[in-house]
Amino acid sequence: MILRTLQLLQVLLLILACQSYSDAKMVSTDPLLPEPRAYMPDAQNLDFVYHDHEELTRFLRATSARYPNLTALYSIGKSIQGRDLWVMVVSSSPYEHMVGKPDVKYVGNIHGNEPVGREMLLHLIQYFVSSYNTDQYVKWLLDNTRIHILPTMNPDGYAVSKEGTCDGGQGRYNARGFDLNRNFPDYFKQNNKRGQPETDAVKDWISKIQFVLSGSLHGGALVASYPYDNTPNSRICRSSALCAMFQTYAAAPSLTPDDDVFKHLSLVYARNHAKMSRGVACKSATPAFENGITNGAAWYPLTGGMQDYNYVWYGCMEITLEISCCKFPPAYELKKYWEDNQLSLIKFLAEAHRGVQGFVFDPAGMPIERASIKIKGRDVGFQTTKYGEFWRILLPGYYKAEVFAEGYAPREVEFVIVEQHPTLLNVTLQASKRIEGVGAGVPSFYRPMQSPQQHYRPGGPPPPPPPYAGAASNDNGIFSTISNGLNSLYSNIFG
Repeated sequence: MILRTLQLLQVLLLILACQSYSDAKMVSTDPLLPEPRAYMPDAQNLDFVYHDHEELTRFLRATSARYPNLTALYSIGKSIQGRDLWVMVVSSSPYEHMVGKPDVKYVGNIHGNEPVGREMLLHLIQYFVSSYNTDQYVKWLLDNTRIHILPTMNPDGYAVSKEGTCDGGQGRYNARGFDLNRNFPDYFKQNNKRGQPETDAVKDWISKIQFVLSGSLHGGALVASYPYDNTPNSRICRSSALCAMFQTYAAAPSLTPDDDVFKHLSLVYARNHAKMSRGVACKSATPAFENGITNGAAWYPLTGGMQDYNYVWYGCMEITLEISCCKFPPAYELKKYWEDNQLSLIKFLAEAHRGVQGFVFDPAGMPIERASIKIKGRDVGFQTTKYGEFWRILLPGYYKAEVFAEGYAPREVEFVIVEQHPTLLNVTLQASKRIEGVGAGVPSFYRPMQSPQQHYRPGGPPPPPPPYAGAASNDNGIFSTISNGLNSLYSNIFG
């Protein structure tokens, strides 16, 4: 009797959700077109208006109820005032990580008075779920990627912001008056600001999921900004409006070892955007950005930014996407913002399938968790997941990867990246034994028990299949084809 009552309640909740949010109406087009299609949302579904936290929550819960095979809703924590920091996973495998499928993310509304990104992410969720069965590109993306979307990181700030306010700082900060994009640990300078619940939740989130690619959505400019945001040589810009008065100021970029990749990722967004790549300044007193992209520190440096933290601490390539000249434009402009950003938001995520990806195994074919990997010449490394997986976005070229793990002999593996598809590279590390120092001051070290040097190269003899089932394997590198595959907010008042 109790079971039947629960089943009836579930059915009733689903019916109510469906009544509140009906399916989006799609514009008919050729299903074979590789580009994702535009859609026209139903007026009773997700209209182009700003949604408060309760409305946002209802939409996410209703979407999760209606599309249980494509979505999963979870909270990474709560804001100071107790609002959930909701994350929606959109994927054909939403509830659990699928081996070999990269995790990517979008974060919106880190500054509460910049909510255009918050609304764009809600419409992106709606677009994904409503077009999965009709849009070939979206189906490929969701079948091969787990997309985590955090529409608002600062719901408390949003609650006190005012629509139509293009400048100023009301609502920018969290409920304790902290700028959340200045609240992360910093690579260049010690950040003494007290950690906030919202940033602590995000730090815990990205420590548990090996995100490959990320975008943080902001407002107040029109540009894709990439790391580093900080520099060891520059003073910190406290006010971007003030910095703009000194033309000799923001002139020194602070480049990462992956500068070529970050520029490419920024260009992918800017060039697929309706206007960004034109590099037109929002106002006469603000800078214009060539091709719609900029290095964060070259624009103005800041300490404690989220994109540098993602990259340096976890190897996640995050850029900042400034998508509106006005911080909080009137709602009637949201439809145009969606039209401008829709293609960029989708194409950017697909870049997670560029470069190299694979597994690190032990001699018995078992995955090695937390193996450290570094691309030679690129000092910022990354680690494998508990399944031994790794991903790295790279442009076409010849590379060497250095692979290390406790208890194993380090390896150096050569591989090639081509434009058309990612390279699958599986690495087997050989066990080593610890040799203690024989005298005072003599270090201990690991000696390989065996260290075969054979490498597989494209065009060479076919390698054996990867040991997914736990069988032993002697392969040291495997190349194969698989499917095809910002930060510095510009604040007119506050830096």
